[in-house]
Order: sequence, then C-alpha cells, then structure tokens
Amino acid sequence: MTDWPDDKPLAVCVNVMCEMWTDDSAPGLGPMGNPLAKGHLDTQARSWAEYGMTTGAYRLLDIVGETGVPCGTYASGIITEKYPELLKRIDSDGHFIGAHAWAQNIIPVYQDRADEEADLARGIEGFKSVFGKAPRGFISPRGTPSPDTVELLIKYGFKWHSDHFDRDVPYFIDNEYGDLVAVPFTTEVNDMPLYIRYGNEPEAFTRILERILDGFVDTHTPRAILDITVHAHVFGRPFGAIELRKSIEAVQARDDVWITTHEELADTLK
Repeated sequence: MTDWPDDKPLAVCVNVMCEMWTDDSAPGLGPMGNPLAKGHLDTQARSWAEYGMTTGAYRLLDIVGETGVPCGTYASGIITEKYPELLKRIDSDGHFIGAHAWAQNIIPVYQDRADEEADLARGIEGFKSVFGKAPRGFISPRGTPSPDTVELLIKYGFKWHSDHFDRDVPYFIDNEYGDLVAVPFTTEVNDMPLYIRYGNEPEAFTRILERILDGFVDTHTPRAILDITVHAHVFGRPFGAIELRKSIEAVQARDDVWITTHEELADTLK
C-alpha cells in the first residue's frame, strides 16, 4: 500500500515507451509525413523506429538516472527476442517494465480472443525469461484494448491497466472477474501527439508541462495524474532528450508535485 501525499495533489509520472514492430510492418506515422502506397513496406520508417532500440532508449535512461527520478517503462513483447539487453538494462536500473502488447502493429481491439491471449502469454514468458519477472502493468498500442483485455489481464495476474482516459485518479475497474486497477493515462505531455502527429516544435513539450504545473492549483482539482511520456524512437534523439531533461527539472523545482510511477499509483488503492 502506498499513500498519496496530502500536500502533493499532482502526481507526475515519467514514462519511457519502448516500441517495436513485427518484421513485416512499420510505424504508420513517421518523419517523412507522406505514407507510401499500399502494399509497400516503409523501410525508412522501420529504420527510424529502430533507433529507439539501438540508441534512443539508452539516452533516455541515462537522463532519468542522472536526474534521479523514478521512471516507468512499457515495452513491446517482441523486444524480449530482438533486444533483451535493453530490458536487462531497464530492470537493473530499478524501473518497472510494463507490457505493451506483442508489437505496435498488433492492436488488441483488432484481435480475436485466442490470438490476443496467445500474444499476451508469449510476451509474459519472454519477460520472465529475460529478467525473471512477469509484468504487473499493461497498456495497449494506441491505448486501444479489446472487450476481452480486462478479463485476460486479470487471468494472467496483472495489477494495473492504463488503457483508461476517463478519470483523473486510479480506480478499480468494474468487472466480474477480479481486481484490476485502472491507472489513467494522460496525453497532454506526450511526444507522439505533440511532435509527430501535430507537428509542434520540441519546446512545446516543456512549455505545455510548465503551463499545467503553474495553473493546476486554479483548476479546482483535488488530485490528478500527469504523465510525461517519451518514446525511445521519437524523443530518444538529442532534440527530444533535451526537452525530457528540462521537463524533469521543471517538476523537480516544485514542492507541490509527487513524482511517482504507475506502479506506485496502482498501489494507492486497497
């Protein structure tokens, strides 16, 4: 059981997303902007995404380590086969590794129950083989679960699920199968929508964060979660790493913020 500090109404979580695609797929959004014709593999986007595994994640982990903040990560299950050394580094640094489905191009809502369960089980076994532990938290690619996801997560012993955007604070998910905590995921300070989808300059990441920090007290919000989320293949590059450091420093400069993780937030509920 973890207690949410009474004098810190805003819980800030730093998240590093480590994502991979299957060999026959590539990110749907990339820096070139113009999608290729249907039926052609976007080799540029694949190479761009691979940067996260070879370089970007390590840079972000170094910055998190230097600033001394707790950090959460979510990783595609396929990474257990392709880049197990990265997962070992994350675990040795003391960060939790949550499951992020098998691959970014496999979205649970598109799968039938048997395929979703098989991919979930395969990922769990992969994580256990790499660093000896099963993940306790889960978030889907695109944050889009299937109608079966909650039941499957309970079946496989998960503690929390972050495919939820409907409240400010954690809550138990209403279901007939067992206990599973929803840890709501926020997207206001997230490199994917801000930089890739909407084309903002990198500085918008820190600027929006600072505006939320400065104005939160006037929003009449007793408690809320705010995620600072970076993707290893996007803000793992120098321009994004600069903003991650600035954002962490902006949070550390305040005394009314609880710097925590989804794992701790899940444990605030009895």
